[in-house]
Order: sequence, then structure tokens, then C-alpha cells
Amino acid sequence: QVQLVESGGGLVQAGGSLRLSCAASGRTFSTYAMGWFRQAPGKEREFVAAISASGGTRSYADSVKGRFTISRDNAKKTVYLQMNSLKPEDTAVYYCAAKLSSARQYDYWGQGTQVTVSS
Repeated sequence: QVQLVESGGGLVQAGGSLRLSCAASGRTFSTYAMGWFRQAPGKEREFVAAISASGGTRSYADSVKGRFTISRDNAKKTVYLQMNSLKPEDTAVYYCAAKLSSARQYDYWGQGTQVTVSS
């Protein structure tokens, strides 16, 4: 079992930055691939970024490439999402998720943190 707790959300002006954190419980954090997803009001949840268990492989949605960076610190059992050059369309609840590297889908989800970007 993995429990995930996000933090770092808030209100920021367009062009600003935020760093989200996702702290995980459990002894085997380093065996889980991690992802960030977001859901805006009235829209479906969408993929934002993912990082492999070792941190060696990262992927991003086209809409955030070049602006967002995912990273992880396995010693601290934490994954981060650095968000720069934020746009109003980035406004959403952001969720982190975990899956075993061999799994097809994410099995564990956090409760989410609100990010609001004002224009």
C-alpha cells in the first residue's frame, strides 16, 4: 500500500511558478513509477507528467513541455512538479499517482491540490 499526500498548490498570477510536492508512505517508494495528473472544472482528468522508478525516464503532456519539470527524491519518498510560466488554462486540481513499474495503470492516488492561475 502507498499513501500519497500532495501539497504546494495555491493561487498564482499568470507567468508565475509553483512547485507541487507529493509525499509517499511505505517502504518501497523507489519501486513505483509516479505521475501527475490534473482535472479542471467540467473536464476529464488528464495526464501531465510521469517519472520512472529510478528517475531516469520522464514524459510530459505536450501542453506542459518546456514549462513543467517532474523530479523525485527516493530518499525523501517525494515526487515534485515544478511549474513555470503558468497559464490560466493550467488551473485545475493536481493529483499525484503511483504504480508499480510493471503495472499498466496507476493504482494509488492522492487527494489532490488546487492550483489556480489568474490572468
